[in-house]
Amino acid sequence: MISTRASCIGTGLLILLIRASAAGQQVPAAITTDPPPDHENPATMESPDILSHGSKMYAVVYIASGAGPHPTVVMMHGFPGNEKNFDLAYSIRRAGWNVLVPFYRGAWGSSGAFSFTHAIEDTQAAVEFLRTPENAKRFRVDTNRIVLVGHSMGGFIVASATAHDPRICGVALISAANLGPSSAKQRAGNPKEFHERWRANASRLAGTTAEALLEEVIRSPEKWDYMNFVSLLKDRPVLIVEADDRNTADNQALAQALRKAGNTKVTETHMATDHPFSDHRIALQAEVVNWLTRILQ
Repeated sequence: MISTRASCIGTGLLILLIRASAAGQQVPAAITTDPPPDHENPATMESPDILSHGSKMYAVVYIASGAGPHPTVVMMHGFPGNEKNFDLAYSIRRAGWNVLVPFYRGAWGSSGAFSFTHAIEDTQAAVEFLRTPENAKRFRVDTNRIVLVGHSMGGFIVASATAHDPRICGVALISAANLGPSSAKQRAGNPKEFHERWRANASRLAGTTAEALLEEVIRSPEKWDYMNFVSLLKDRPVLIVEADDRNTADNQALAQALRKAGNTKVTETHMATDHPFSDHRIALQAEVVNWLTRILQ
């Protein structure tokens, strides 16, 4: 049996190692340290319902401590959204931001039918929800400092939403899927594996099928190519975080195109990990939190 004293020594050593690693990786304090409590305006969490085109989306909002108003992130999950990045939401909140995490129509209990078009509409509905004066006051939101963050399919969705909403301050794309070109390439390369994966993902979503979603993408391929958003994103901060997955080349092409278009606010980083960043969760949090801090300076 390990003694309590030995256990405490081991824990202390582990903390020192984490701190040393954090310093080497420039991991911000928000990753490892809770902020001082504010008893009048504490950090808290609420679960509002957001109406999108007549259907109710479930959502969670992580409210930062302090009277605010706080800059706020809207964080959108992928297809179907197995990885929801809640650890990232907590780190962003500790850094002084609110985080709204909505679930698209037809996803994870939200009413209505899922589609990629609906996901874009739902993201805009979430942003407008925050801008409503009563909600801005209730959740202590700075409506002039709203940033979108999206993972995988959610990366495409927030790129589209940001491109078409000039009031969004910036956008972070985490292994963002370029839905049209990527789907066409994958289907041509390995159609059996492609269809099996889409059917498995669609089975977790309501009101749709893999075939319907594929038809949606094929019907208007230009709508689902995020390279068409470059001219609309060239003046805003863009974070592109890449992994070792099928989206890497598309992410790199987007970063290059943005720079070529004159965007001097592109931050691009690559992590040697899988699509959900399974063994780079702290590194991912550090990258996003540091970027959010920089764009407000």
